[in-house]
Amino acid sequence: MQPKKMIADKGLFHGANPFMGIASKAMVLAFVLFTILNVDFANGIYNDVKGWIQTTLSWYYITVVTLVLFFSIWVAFSRFGSLRLGADHEKPEFGFVTWFSMLFSCAIGTGILFWSIAEPVFHFQGNPFMDMAGITAGTAEAAQMAMRITLFHWGLHGWAIYIIVGLTLAYFAYRRGLPLTVRSALYPILGDRIYGPIGHAVDLLAIFSTLFGTATTLGLGVSQMNAGLNYLFDVEISTTTQVILIAIISVIGTMSAVSGVEKGIKFLSIWNIRISAILILFFLFAGPTVFLLGLFTTSVGDYMWNLIPMGLWTDPNPEGQWQGWWTMFYWGWWLSWGPLVGMFIARISRGRTIRQFLLTALTIPPLGGFLWIVIFGGTALHIELYGAGGIVDAVNNDMTLALYKTIESIGVEALTWPMAALATFMIITWFVTSADSGTLVICTILSMGNKNPPQRFRVIWGLGLGAVSAALLLAGGLKALQTASVAAALPFSVILLFMCASLVKGFNDEANGVVYNLTPPQPETENDEVLVPAEVKISS
Repeated sequence: MQPKKMIADKGLFHGANPFMGIASKAMVLAFVLFTILNVDFANGIYNDVKGWIQTTLSWYYITVVTLVLFFSIWVAFSRFGSLRLGADHEKPEFGFVTWFSMLFSCAIGTGILFWSIAEPVFHFQGNPFMDMAGITAGTAEAAQMAMRITLFHWGLHGWAIYIIVGLTLAYFAYRRGLPLTVRSALYPILGDRIYGPIGHAVDLLAIFSTLFGTATTLGLGVSQMNAGLNYLFDVEISTTTQVILIAIISVIGTMSAVSGVEKGIKFLSIWNIRISAILILFFLFAGPTVFLLGLFTTSVGDYMWNLIPMGLWTDPNPEGQWQGWWTMFYWGWWLSWGPLVGMFIARISRGRTIRQFLLTALTIPPLGGFLWIVIFGGTALHIELYGAGGIVDAVNNDMTLALYKTIESIGVEALTWPMAALATFMIITWFVTSADSGTLVICTILSMGNKNPPQRFRVIWGLGLGAVSAALLLAGGLKALQTASVAAALPFSVILLFMCASLVKGFNDEANGVVYNLTPPQPETENDEVLVPAEVKISS
């Protein structure tokens, strides 16, 4: 089948691939109905799936993520690093600040707000690395170990997944003239078969992964949003409240997705960073400033020193659950978000060289995340070690309240309510950014790389993401969200390994002067633009 024949030029699925449109919607509808019609049974199934993956495939997840990190470093310093993601003369479409803002907001915004305090405080109370080192819980050494583990879960391993997916999609779309869809990343291996059933299956798995990865983040975000509204306005914390919040924010996110990258997503992302800066400065200067500055330097160095052994460690205890609760959840989360963030990174990274893209994305965003975690998590640990305490109890009772308890414990009464309100507002804006990014990516896949997919599809999928998030909350809250993330990552992890092999073959094909298919699906209207260059120079 020729790619230009894959997009309907009229009818209900005008602007999209009809088979993909029907199959993807049927997949979502089946999941939502299965979940809400028998919540207890569905929750049991999800827990069984997660348990099997954790006990059987933990080694596999750890191996995949580690290999991807080493692969990304190799590509950055290889002879292919000078290639540009686009024609040789192109320059970056977005400036660095805008590019970073959109990348950071899409990739980890809501999640880092949720876990930056809760996770180090959890590890502060005990973990396998602490046991192996003979460190006592609740001590300064335990605090340093907790920070090391948290940075590990938010560090280079996870970012490498996003970056390799983004690099692969951008390379084949902008430099080799293929549609900006996940299937295109396998063209060197599959050839024109990417336009048939195999390609459909790959893109459906990418949509599946994007859907549940986004739903996980939205579920975490709405739980913390509910906690913030309870703290500020005494709004009841309940599943009903959270479902209502999901519905409201999904509508706002859909409106942002309809407005496109240049307007809604770009605007919100830049303001997310500005608001974040205010909150970070409050923690830094109202909190233990000298302690936090020293902790940042020490923690980053400690993380880098232990990066490889931590990345290769698997729990030898068959009864141990810590690695499944934490590292497996995180690797599953990063993997399940791979298609979403990877495609979004590709969408905003045209014109950069491969080396510039890789080295920048592997250093600046992780360092920004480390700064956030050390300042927020370090403040909470300082309160536990040298202050009035109470953060551990807050985390153990309801982790969604950890952020607000920490703001309160800093002790600047005049700014406590305003900062809590600012944090809640930021959760909302990051929630919207995640939702609209996920919506736009799914619609781009369905329309075979269309830069501006039909708006009716953005509306359908924006609301669909909200429905899946609500269904997961109904099926068991945080545990169901974690299960969905880990399970959705499994099929995409296999595709990711093939993408790495395909990228290397693509580089060699270009070096040998092999020209790929430069006739991807063409738009039917003037407003719909396919994300491929009109002409691609293939160098020998």
